[in-house]
Amino acid sequence: MSTRTETESEPAKRRAARAVSTGAGSLPTAPCSVVWSKGHAYVLEGFRARWVGVDDRGRPQALSGEQLQRRGWSRTRSH
Repeated sequence: MSTRTETESEPAKRRAARAVSTGAGSLPTAPCSVVWSKGHAYVLEGFRARWVGVDDRGRPQALSGEQLQRRGWSRTRSH
């Protein structure tokens, strides 16, 4: 009997952590996808293909995919 237990979600979390490195990989393409950049959430507007969020002062901000790649992004808020 083993005392070590590993859930199925642990390997998935490790794979996700490797894939999420800032600026690496490609941005999601599904409308309403959410990514994080510099502590702010950005949502993909499908009909305009732009990422919409707010700046540090709460003002609306729209970024292209290229701008978001340069700023760095992740799928989780931890970045």
